[in-house]
Amino acid sequence: MKTMITNVRVLTMNGENKVYEDGCVLVDGSRIARVGSRQEAESWNPGPDVRILDGGGGILLPGLVNTHCHVSMMPFRTLGDDCADRLRRFLFPLENDAMTRTLVYRAAKYGICEMLLAGITTFVDMYYFEDEVAKACEELGIRGFLGETVIGQPTCDSPEPYGGLEYGERFINEWKGNRLVTPVVAPHATYSLSPEMLKRSFELAEKYDVPYTIHVCEMEHEMEKFRTEYGKTPVEVMADLGILDRRTLAAHCVYMEEKAMELFARHGVSVAHCIGSNTKGGRGVAPIPAMEKLGIAAGFGTDGASSGNTLDLFTLFKLFANFQKTEHHDRTLFPACDIVKMGTMGGARAIGMERELGSIEEGKKADLVIVETDSVNMFPCYNPYSALVYSANASNVDTVMVDGEVLVRGKRLLRDSLEGIREELEMEMGPFMKAAENYGEMI
Repeated sequence: MKTMITNVRVLTMNGENKVYEDGCVLVDGSRIARVGSRQEAESWNPGPDVRILDGGGGILLPGLVNTHCHVSMMPFRTLGDDCADRLRRFLFPLENDAMTRTLVYRAAKYGICEMLLAGITTFVDMYYFEDEVAKACEELGIRGFLGETVIGQPTCDSPEPYGGLEYGERFINEWKGNRLVTPVVAPHATYSLSPEMLKRSFELAEKYDVPYTIHVCEMEHEMEKFRTEYGKTPVEVMADLGILDRRTLAAHCVYMEEKAMELFARHGVSVAHCIGSNTKGGRGVAPIPAMEKLGIAAGFGTDGASSGNTLDLFTLFKLFANFQKTEHHDRTLFPACDIVKMGTMGGARAIGMERELGSIEEGKKADLVIVETDSVNMFPCYNPYSALVYSANASNVDTVMVDGEVLVRGKRLLRDSLEGIREELEMEMGPFMKAAENYGEMI
């Protein structure tokens, strides 16, 4: 099926950041066939059966890429937000007490709805029962890079430490080659696995040629542990283990020293920058300008809804601009165009998909988003990049297409009912909320 998107300002996010003020995009099946101005489109001759999709004068941009998420942690949202060391005191224990296969599935569906309605067309996930997350991706039509968590302790889906390694291999074998789901190997963090298991996890990723994602240089106690036990940073130990590679996607990376960044650049490691959860946790601002100078690919990551509270990149656009400019006392740092680029092509580069995603160019996947400019917060719109970074929010997303299929139109999901998905999740959360009462002083 062919679809002609008309009446839009097209931000291609290509190498030249080409903009078509009165633009059109022709989609043929799952691919972008033509991109140009309305005048140029008059000569395209797409055929009699083409569907016309009027963009209403909005901004058309590539689908947003969320490079780090724990989508099924939706039930944790607004629990223990101000609790110190809540990962070990609250989140890990409650997960083991109350997260189930069905709850992971219901929560994943709800979280995917939030992302789609916010213009996210691809996300990277690390959690448990990832086959349930994969089912949710297929049902709702989003593109997911999904990794079963490997960690050195019992979990809600494995009674044995490191059980996620075996689970993850089964998951890879079941889902590799899927149209929307890309399996990932996902060791939890440098501090929560032994060096041997970090290496074994990486070998699994090499065996199946899939991405490898891990939390790195996120916690102060992590940095102290490595200084005390190894006299090195986590990144230096990773280099010694041989697990820095083009397939490695490192999340957070707050406490990065110059040598660590040079190692990332040398080995082609990418970064998921989680500005929302990092600053909410009081950890600091990752040195993205220094990484950028070294050519390290970086995209935005929302983290889970328990850590960043929202699963949208528009919130992160503003946080990133404000924190980076304040950290470096430079208003000119990261112009709005560069921030939108980081949310699109930057994310695509970080997951090794820049040839398929991240820009509106002929031959690429038709993952596209229209942001309306009729709402009160979107007028006037002199600079579309500034409007997206400083004015827009998730509620301005009108239309979302993934792989050529329109999944959101008129700000509503087309494949399923948000209300029904929320109701199912709420019903499933009963035992979870009962278990959460045991942590009353923290939540």
